[in-house]
Amino acid sequence: MTSDPVRWLCAAAAVALWLLSIAAVALVRARARRRAASRADALSAAGEGDFVLAAFASQTGLAEQLAWMTAEALSGAGVPVRVAPLGELEPADLRAARRVLIVAATTGEGDAPDSLSRFVRRHMAAPADLAGLRYGVLALGDRSYAQFCGFGRALDAWLRRSGAEPLFDRVEVDDGDAGAVRHWRRQLAAVAGAPVAADWAPPTYDRWRLVGRVRLNPGSPGGEAWLLTFEPVGPVPDWQAGDIAEIGLPAADGAARASREYSVASLPADGRVELIVRRAIRPDGSPGLASGWLTGGLAVGDEVDMRLRTNRSFHGPAVATPIVLIGAGTGLAGLRSHLRVRPEGGHGGAWLMWGERSPTHDAWLEEELQAALTAGRLTRLDRVFSRAPGDGRYVQALIGDHADELRRWADRGATLLVCGSLEGMSTGVHAALEAALGADRVLELLETGRYRRDVY
Repeated sequence: MTSDPVRWLCAAAAVALWLLSIAAVALVRARARRRAASRADALSAAGEGDFVLAAFASQTGLAEQLAWMTAEALSGAGVPVRVAPLGELEPADLRAARRVLIVAATTGEGDAPDSLSRFVRRHMAAPADLAGLRYGVLALGDRSYAQFCGFGRALDAWLRRSGAEPLFDRVEVDDGDAGAVRHWRRQLAAVAGAPVAADWAPPTYDRWRLVGRVRLNPGSPGGEAWLLTFEPVGPVPDWQAGDIAEIGLPAADGAARASREYSVASLPADGRVELIVRRAIRPDGSPGLASGWLTGGLAVGDEVDMRLRTNRSFHGPAVATPIVLIGAGTGLAGLRSHLRVRPEGGHGGAWLMWGERSPTHDAWLEEELQAALTAGRLTRLDRVFSRAPGDGRYVQALIGDHADELRRWADRGATLLVCGSLEGMSTGVHAALEAALGADRVLELLETGRYRRDVY
């Protein structure tokens, strides 16, 4: 044992930082719980007697947001309401509620949100006894995918097979279509037996100013990737690693205003929102509507409308828990925020596996990652480059290369966080994880919240 006082002080400082980081995570989570409790208390009391259950199956937080808006609309009409994640309910809970309104997102090609994996496996493989239950489903989806609203439709079919009776036909929403959401609101008036709010005001945007834009990959064979930095015009709002920024785009030619979502790459302690955006190019050579504006049309110093949305399904564990961060390309944004939560030493460990095209042009945030390794914020870094001579692999190859070490991390209780493109990357990573850990263990990690994804 050392008697060097300097080493003792350094050790004490590391322990203090570790304890402070745990306290900070606990404080953020406690605040989130208090906010949820306050929202629930603001609804009409639903302790005893008849009430409507507003349940949500959410992947990026939008379904949860709409479930709360549903509950608040009904409460305003005098109807007692409870709000709950669908994945935490049993069929008996649905049957006991008697009236259930479910906002159900679809992820990927018709899949349920990750948080619904256990519910789907345990309950939806066969009909349940839901006689006497009346329900409504608001299904969220995107028609650019073949299995539009796939999970919402599957859920509706299961409820019918189980003997539940629909209050009204399923309402399907294509990419946030306001008209479909208004139709859902009109159905709520029938459920309430009284008028609900004339219209739902969408969550308000805050004003943010673009203060920095740096290209991360000059000369890359891939599309331009930019690190964008925004500072709030007003106070810095609260958010957590894993949350999402929704940016309102300028209205064009009288069309309804569009928005785009991006993984946030920074924390409130940074005092700014940072995003990583790849400039998309259309077949005719013109830039994408959102990425072209953010990476070129928007000038440094200009203001934008932005709101930050809770993405509970991609929140991370306490810093004492090891994390394995896996992604490619702009998925580095969502992984970076989780890495920045980690203190310099005194945490459970953080392993980053990431892939891009060229080691010469695509070693994004190289100095920052090397500094994180030196400081102990990052424990291990492995990268692949698909266009590099002698490499040519994608990020999922790293999982197979280091399968034994990955199993050891999983045995220590690690949480796996995957961020990046839905097509190709996330499916390849999932298959590689099943090969390395076994399909049953991957399912267990998914159902226990130790395998979380932010894919787009």
